[in-house]
Amino acid sequence: MSNRRFLNLSRRQVVRGLLATTAFGLTAKLGTGCSPSGSGGSSTDSTAEGAKPADGEPLTIGFIYVGPKDDYGYNQAHAEGAKGTAAKFSWVKLVEEANVPETTAVAESMRSMIDIDGAKVLFPTSFGYFDPHILKLAEEFPDVQFFHAGGLYEEGKTPKNVGSYFGYIDEAQYVAGVVAALTSKSGKLGFVGAKPIPQVLRNVNSYALGARSVRPDATTQVVFTGNWAEPIKEAEAANSMADQGIDVITCHVDSPKVVMETAEKRGIYCTGYHADQVALAPEGYLTGAEWDWTNIYSKIAEEVHSGKSLQDGTIEHILRGGLKDGFCKLSAYGPAVSEDTKKAAEAAKAGLIDGSLVIYTGEVKDNKGGVVVKAGESLPQKEPKLEGMNYLVEGVLGSVGG
Repeated sequence: MSNRRFLNLSRRQVVRGLLATTAFGLTAKLGTGCSPSGSGGSSTDSTAEGAKPADGEPLTIGFIYVGPKDDYGYNQAHAEGAKGTAAKFSWVKLVEEANVPETTAVAESMRSMIDIDGAKVLFPTSFGYFDPHILKLAEEFPDVQFFHAGGLYEEGKTPKNVGSYFGYIDEAQYVAGVVAALTSKSGKLGFVGAKPIPQVLRNVNSYALGARSVRPDATTQVVFTGNWAEPIKEAEAANSMADQGIDVITCHVDSPKVVMETAEKRGIYCTGYHADQVALAPEGYLTGAEWDWTNIYSKIAEEVHSGKSLQDGTIEHILRGGLKDGFCKLSAYGPAVSEDTKKAAEAAKAGLIDGSLVIYTGEVKDNKGGVVVKAGESLPQKEPKLEGMNYLVEGVLGSVGG
């Protein structure tokens, strides 16, 4: 341990020397300039590991993204959340790295942020970072807190310094499905998904259930591209859907840019995901399911800064929330959305917020005819079964295998 600390300190000293003698700094890091100026040679090493930072001392928080920060989608939403958090708190020092693949590259990025930048809190945001990379690094650095978007924390199995956060954005997708079905002329909707994992399936199913709540004959065609960023396949899927008479499409991919732009070019409607994409489809954008990561990141940052931690259980290992909690929101309605449709959407939104509307209330069947939620049964958003979802509901055309 002492040898590793000595080597790590030497690496920091080298980096500081470079920063002091060159105008360029570290090109591999995407610094935000949010840390207080004039901090000189002070280091987070001066704070005892796991302890509350001293007043005025910055808390270094690292964010890692699988794609670019301006992708109009998943990565941009997280980056905006990080930026919003740093803007709220002068004591937050932000370190970011983009375009980091779900390979051992992310392990090296995390290690670098800890060893060189002194990060005490890490947010590696992509799904594939969790297992094995975060889990391995968490054991190597037990005093650093790792928060992952969507990972499943298992008591007694997952390291104590790992937390999982995610939002019930399927609530916003349900409302978007209401808008899509009431705006569609054909009743045929389309959904371009990356991978058939629980988070994606939950969005597909909630979108379809929202649509069928106001239009029982509505169908949702789903196509999985196989990866988070496949712009050619995304364009092909969107064009194929338009050719089949589908007139509203949405998606769950890292960057909805291609899907939104393709829909606009084809003269059909779209609903967005992750962030507001109205600029990409000013005529056909109906609404969208957006994240509000600033609320989540600010909450966690404040808790860590106050001395709380995952390790001692004063920070929850599983953090979830929906529309009511400000974890997600709806994009503003587009020009094609009628007043009656807005009223129906707002009614659904209100029901989700006050709890009178539960999306997965039986009887719900999968698209093979099997019952997945029994009559009289109701699955609240925190129900573990929903986080392990492996089916498509009735009304969805497609399969989990393809």
